[in-house]
Amino acid sequence: MSEILTIEQLILFIVFFIPGFISIKVYDLMIPGERRNFSDSAFQVIAYSIINFVIFSWLIYIIYVNSLWEKKPGLFFFLAFLIMFIFPILLPIVLLQITKLSSISRYIIHPIQKPWDYVFGKRETHWIIVHLKDGRKIGGRYDTESFASSYPAKEQIYLQEVWTLDENGGFKEPVERTNGIIIMSDEMALIEFFN
Repeated sequence: MSEILTIEQLILFIVFFIPGFISIKVYDLMIPGERRNFSDSAFQVIAYSIINFVIFSWLIYIIYVNSLWEKKPGLFFFLAFLIMFIFPILLPIVLLQITKLSSISRYIIHPIQKPWDYVFGKRETHWIIVHLKDGRKIGGRYDTESFASSYPAKEQIYLQEVWTLDENGGFKEPVERTNGIIIMSDEMALIEFFN
């Protein structure tokens, strides 16, 4: 009897923990934030799993009514894999896309906490002028090989190319043999972005 209970408990754990855990991990990869303590997030994990269960209850009902695990085990395992792993990956992606809709975004707080993460999270190419606190300016190209830190790390930026600036602040030419520059947040006063 204890063996049956253990199997049932394992199934309950898989159904009500794994999908939520996957959804929260995907969300955390997409939205910068403090490292999550999953012992404190158990309620959120279970809530995401329940949302996943409710959304796909119709599919679970079809699987159950048709006894797919007996009649078509291949289809059963495929659908179970979709419900338990693939859909939980898609859930936070879809929810974040919905929050970007203008008709919805005005009613909710944006999930990204800092403009730094918002701008650099888009991974767009920019020409950048970094104004340092000592009055100097550094121009460069932020592109596919560049990198910016994300919250909760301190703001740092790696520009893959450094460019000389003319007296009007225009980009003249790349610094000879440039291999980029890392600029720490303690040194930066502001950043200008150009197309």
